[in-house]
Amino acid sequence: MNEAVIYLAGGCFWGVERYVTAIPGVLKARVGYANGMTENPTYEDVCAGKTGHAETVEVTYDPAELPLRDLLYLFFEIIDPTSLNRQGPDVGTQYRTGVYYPDGPHAAEDAAAIDAELAELAQRYRAPIVVEHGPVTSFFPAEDYHQRYLEKNPGGYCHIPALSIEEVTAKAAHLAAIRALTPQQWSITQREDTEAPFTNEYDEEFRPGIYVDIVSGEPLFVSSDKYDSGCGWPAFTRPIDDARLTTRADHKLSRLRTEVRALGSGSHLGHVFTDGPADRGGLRYCINSAALRFVPRAEMEREGYGELLSLVEG
Repeated sequence: MNEAVIYLAGGCFWGVERYVTAIPGVLKARVGYANGMTENPTYEDVCAGKTGHAETVEVTYDPAELPLRDLLYLFFEIIDPTSLNRQGPDVGTQYRTGVYYPDGPHAAEDAAAIDAELAELAQRYRAPIVVEHGPVTSFFPAEDYHQRYLEKNPGGYCHIPALSIEEVTAKAAHLAAIRALTPQQWSITQREDTEAPFTNEYDEEFRPGIYVDIVSGEPLFVSSDKYDSGCGWPAFTRPIDDARLTTRADHKLSRLRTEVRALGSGSHLGHVFTDGPADRGGLRYCINSAALRFVPRAEMEREGYGELLSLVEG
């Protein structure tokens, strides 16, 4: 088994440690103090804010199972990367966010992965990203009572919420699905882009079947509710279940639109308008083909969607 090490500073190190140890591919973790100005600092020294150290977790992981960029993506899920010297209610330079890599043969590769993931993170925020990054210049393990603190003290407080192993595993699986997307699928579902009309995959697709979320595989629309609206994108009069979608106001254009997202995966799908067929409810769900995967009726049983066959056949 290969082992690699990275150092993650995300505010209170108790919660960061608890979170990362639940990520598949993380082998071990220990909390400590990184990139400060003094030798062998104590917790009291660091909390006083005079040593320059950041509360940090040393993470040992298997890069074959968990690539560094995936680990960083999951880490960025639990921090506010735009908050300088503060996470949650904890304020001070010791609570700054950071990603530090060790010296060695993989240092340049690690630095490139960190830069790439930070660049992608910047696309998801309007405010500047203030995550410190660079080589780890020092790391001192924290006192023994801090190691696995929240495991020893279940009532202990940390602003990072406690997530079950199942929840963290689900986050990792979601990430794997996102990583498997084509560039167009990623830009549409993750960055709210729009594909070209009339030339996309499902505009003229009218075979019986269902349309599932390209990320999660959750069934969203059925062919029985698809119609030729002339808009250039797949159009549906309704979803399979309203509870599988979420909507929000979209002000990006000069006119207000209602964006549609898949509730389960959070993926951007398209928009819903009120100019649909009046005799079928009056709605038009205008959805990007790249946000969907079509499952023909003949393949639904084999792919685990047999319980929905009645919707297609009906």
